[in-house]
Amino acid sequence: MAAGTLAAGLPRGASAQAEEFRVGALCPVTGAGATFGAGMQKTIIATAARINAAGGAAGRTFRVFADDDQTQPQAGVLAAKKLLEVNRVQAILGTWSSGVSLAVIPLTNEAGAILMNTSGAPALSVPPANAKHLSYRFQATNDRFGRAFAQIAAREGFKRPATMAFNNASGIGNTEGFAKAWKAQGGSLTKAVVYEPNQPSYRSELQSVLDTKPDVIVMGSYVADTAIILREWYQTGATTKFILPDWAVNASTIASLGEDVLSNCITVESVANEGSPAFADFDALYRKEMGAPGRGNNYAAMAYDMMVLLALAVEAAGPGADVAAINARIIPLSGPDGEVVSSFAQGRDALKAGRTINYDGASSVLDLDQYGDVTPDFGAYKFNGKSFERKYIVKI
Repeated sequence: MAAGTLAAGLPRGASAQAEEFRVGALCPVTGAGATFGAGMQKTIIATAARINAAGGAAGRTFRVFADDDQTQPQAGVLAAKKLLEVNRVQAILGTWSSGVSLAVIPLTNEAGAILMNTSGAPALSVPPANAKHLSYRFQATNDRFGRAFAQIAAREGFKRPATMAFNNASGIGNTEGFAKAWKAQGGSLTKAVVYEPNQPSYRSELQSVLDTKPDVIVMGSYVADTAIILREWYQTGATTKFILPDWAVNASTIASLGEDVLSNCITVESVANEGSPAFADFDALYRKEMGAPGRGNNYAAMAYDMMVLLALAVEAAGPGADVAAINARIIPLSGPDGEVVSSFAQGRDALKAGRTINYDGASSVLDLDQYGDVTPDFGAYKFNGKSFERKYIVKI
């Protein structure tokens, strides 16, 4: 989606002078996160339009300015500067990569703007990154992913794991989280390797791991490097298995590598709140916007929750409230206390009636902790010959 203004639809007859709350939808439309980014961005825009059509929040409508962070920190910074300085947004939603979120958060902090992300780096939870408590994470932290990897490795009966991590905050966070959880269970690693990005081959790094004879390699990786590593692993004839984050595999990976390779892999992803009314609403919206089921893009479900929770915070803070007052409402509205609501309209009506609410989202029940983080459940997926199919769920 090209950078630019995508104003969410206003109620019929609304004045052009009506007070706006300006939102930046900064998503990975291109780059490593492109599998998810377009759906995230369209979901933010469509959800804002729906809220505006319902009358807005506390007398305000939402205007969305969309840009592409290209899954690159430098591009994310340039886009965030434009959103904050030119478009004067009061919140940025949808940063996906940890590298992008870590690069953007100093800018949102300086501007006093809210940042809602789906990044995993633990550093986003605490100072200096989150010193102003303006950042909220709708995906599990990388260390939570690591704990899920450890549970899955134990359940699958692995005894001798090794790790390979892409050299950035997300990749290293995943494997370090796994190592910490695995060692807490009394285990040890045969090898831990951090590799540099954008290489045509990772054969030497891979061989250094295989030389230690692991029975599973736990990855902190992305699509491009994963495809190279798996292809080179297959060429060695080794029988090692892999545990991968779900974002490290996409349709092109499946088409290029095939069953002989992928049947040796388990992918892991956080599980959406699929039985909830919020998820049903999100799924209908996503099918309309993208022509595909919402279950295929949990990051878009997170983007949906970002927009709904932000709008509820604007409603709760009241007419004319500044960003600080709105920000103070976000964690309490996410639960766990209060009347459970599953949509903006339901939550708005309860707030107008003076009731305390707990928004249960599409991507998870939310229940943001004091750091602005969530703890979802996780799914373990195995290749069925055509795609990765969920086999079981783990809770951490």
